[in-house]
Amino acid sequence: MTRAVVLLLTMLPGLLFAPVFGFWALCLPVLAAGVVCFGVAELCARRPVLLPWRPVLAVALGLTAVVEIVVGGTASPGEALRVLTAGVTDSWRLTLQTTWPAPADPALVLFVPLLVLAASVLAVELLERRPLLALLPSLPILVLSQAYGALTGVTALVVGAGYVALVVLLLVLTGPDRPATPSPLPRVGTLLLAAVPVVALGCAGVVAGSVANPAGTPAFSLQENQPAPLPPGRVANPLTEIAGRLLHPEVPVFRYSSGTPVDRWRLAVLDRFNGVTWSPGGEPRRLGAPLPAPAAPPSDLRTADVTVFGSLGPWLPSQPLVSGVDGVAPFVDAASGQLRLPGPADGAAYRLRWWEPGGQSGLLGRGVDPAAARDVGDVGAVPPEVTALARAAVRDLRPSFQTALLLEKYFSDHYRVVRAGERLPTGSGWPQLKRFLLETRAGTSEQFAAAYVAMAKLLGIPARLAVGFRSPAGASRDVVVRNADVLAWPEVAVDGVGWVALDPTGAAAPSGGLGDTTARARAALPPPDQVAPPRLPATGPGGTSGPDAGFSVPGPVFAVPAAVLLVLWLAGVPVAGLVRGWRRRRRPGYESVAGAWAEARDRLRAHGVVLTAGMTVRDALSAVGPSAPPEVREGLSELADAFDAAMWAPSAAGGERDRAWSAVRKLRRGLAKARPGRRILAWFDPRALRPSRGWS
Repeated sequence: MTRAVVLLLTMLPGLLFAPVFGFWALCLPVLAAGVVCFGVAELCARRPVLLPWRPVLAVALGLTAVVEIVVGGTASPGEALRVLTAGVTDSWRLTLQTTWPAPADPALVLFVPLLVLAASVLAVELLERRPLLALLPSLPILVLSQAYGALTGVTALVVGAGYVALVVLLLVLTGPDRPATPSPLPRVGTLLLAAVPVVALGCAGVVAGSVANPAGTPAFSLQENQPAPLPPGRVANPLTEIAGRLLHPEVPVFRYSSGTPVDRWRLAVLDRFNGVTWSPGGEPRRLGAPLPAPAAPPSDLRTADVTVFGSLGPWLPSQPLVSGVDGVAPFVDAASGQLRLPGPADGAAYRLRWWEPGGQSGLLGRGVDPAAARDVGDVGAVPPEVTALARAAVRDLRPSFQTALLLEKYFSDHYRVVRAGERLPTGSGWPQLKRFLLETRAGTSEQFAAAYVAMAKLLGIPARLAVGFRSPAGASRDVVVRNADVLAWPEVAVDGVGWVALDPTGAAAPSGGLGDTTARARAALPPPDQVAPPRLPATGPGGTSGPDAGFSVPGPVFAVPAAVLLVLWLAGVPVAGLVRGWRRRRRPGYESVAGAWAEARDRLRAHGVVLTAGMTVRDALSAVGPSAPPEVREGLSELADAFDAAMWAPSAAGGERDRAWSAVRKLRRGLAKARPGRRILAWFDPRALRPSRGWS
């Protein structure tokens, strides 16, 4: 029984790679590694002459069983050896460079059962010499499995409890005071007694982990730092090719056939702008098994057969929420849906599967995605006239989807799309965009989309630029897309919905789902002089979803850790905020005034005001807008005066300290009167304790 417990301890961490490969892809090879080691150990116990050869037999038979299961009986010895070598050297890294769930490819999955086999062999050997050391081989696999993709929520608690139970059982079975023929009742009592400190430590670890991550941010994963290396070589930016394509409008680019109409196809998504050029972000990976449907909104699975004629470079026509691709092996950026091949896409024929989001109610009243808003990115050296134009275009409204539609309408009403036969402008850096925005007011979709995204980022609206093609209206079977259909468009991140495509040129026609919902929201937008700030919800809509949804565990099992966590949250967060404010006030001279500005920033962010890196106090005054309560605006104005005086005359900063903190108190009173409920939530929001990136 002791051997069985030790081998279960080595097999369980191997099965924790299930979020990467799926449970059933790992079940048989991991069990084979453990069962073979158990069988060899039992055989050697009955045949003492084989004891010196036990590790050799376990490794040889275990490798044979694992390779036979993973590779299959039809593989030649040379192929099996090649896959085994890749499993030892490359499979762990290739898995990190592939989208998850990864396919059950032997070249990827083999490293997990090999780790389990090595740990099992070592654990059996240690058990015969130092029983407690038999725990050690399973720990590296446990740590590695969580480094690949950490379990969270109830699943993590249940798995942790199971691992702790096996550890306690091993401690009882190998205890030094164990009688030769123990009775069941004392053994149960010993088991319970040994479980108390281990379970207590486990609960303490759960509480500590929950306090460290109370907001439910994504778990750490090594995959975040392992994008697949793209082939070397220069790749043309599709954005810079728009004008050239419009000069040859009749040239066919690709053909597709789909069961439902498609309004547009994307090639690349560009979200990085240094003031001169746009470039794609994201982390390309090898496309693995079919990607799951998004948690929200509800989506339908669609398919299309695509054939590329040429002139696209490595880019493949794609959709935002890719599920899978048959016929080619592309790299994918799952966050944007862009696909590219290692080489030119000329002649590529493939079947694309993607998730098409359904309609969403109340889209016009939603805010921007808070996670995306925290990292809107840099836009280079912005001309001052453009900043003033951006604020005037949306009437200094705070970031929301309504504000994004208002900016789209501003472009539609005040700018003109250059038609065929006219001189086509090129370029999307600030010199060209400034000329487009302030002088010519005419451009292609390149200037429209680039100017929109740059201005949206200035306003705190998370936006990115997509380049692709619109589909000819009213067709879905054997549709030929030509150069004349080239299009660039902006996308904005909406809370609870995801990235929503807009079109300031009005060139694309929606074809159901989220596109129709956006069109209805656009039609319901009031006239610009009647637009008022929407009443945004305090939290995003929707319920809990993910791998733990629908999994229930009796409440009393976790009542104590939950109660401790609740007390630490409700008492610790406000106390930590008070201590931080007290320390800021206690700083000397100019540092105390700077601390007052930091305190004001935290209060404004807690009340939903989006502040970007590098903003001054007077920029924050513009960000809150003219509709803010008078006390809020007065407090920020007084704080700006005190901050300026302290910065330019450090010797007098001590006298400005009281004025700065008095302004902070006035600001907090104004915020409390405007939204009392939000003030209560802000007191207990642990995210306010995290330092913001970019603030000095």
